[in-house]
Amino acid sequence: MSDTPHEEAHTGPIKTPKQLLTTVFLSFVVPIFVIIGLVLYVTSANKPAAGADDMEKAIDARIARVGTVEIRDANRPLKSGEEVFKAQCTTCHSAGVAGAPKFGDVAAWAARIKTGYDALLHSALAGKGAMAPQGGGDFDDIEIGRAVVYMANAAGANFPVPDLSLIHI
Repeated sequence: MSDTPHEEAHTGPIKTPKQLLTTVFLSFVVPIFVIIGLVLYVTSANKPAAGADDMEKAIDARIARVGTVEIRDANRPLKSGEEVFKAQCTTCHSAGVAGAPKFGDVAAWAARIKTGYDALLHSALAGKGAMAPQGGGDFDDIEIGRAVVYMANAAGANFPVPDLSLIHI
């Protein structure tokens, strides 16, 4: 044995207090993220596929017929332009909602009237801008045509009211 004290230097990967704090922080954070990742991995397999909550309903939807038949009374009297306007068009055209020309506003309707009845009818049937086809209603084309004539004539147009004799078959 020797008389001189022999001190061995401490050796290790952590040399400074900053390294110690970083190591302690990461020793807590990394396992938390690993646990979260494992939980997400395990629970992701338990999620049902879209539409699989009610399997019978999903199957019925997949094998449903493509078309449907709606039976209506063909002999019902057709509504007038004013009736269709009051039932469907008044919501937007009375207040001018979403850029709709107001009922009776000659200036707003002038450019539209110049395009002619057929262009106005096409816009009403197919929809234009924020307006859905037929304004979202469920009317015959001739009834929509009557509503177009009612609104346009109130703003100065002189379109004839469509009747069944004008329908081309």
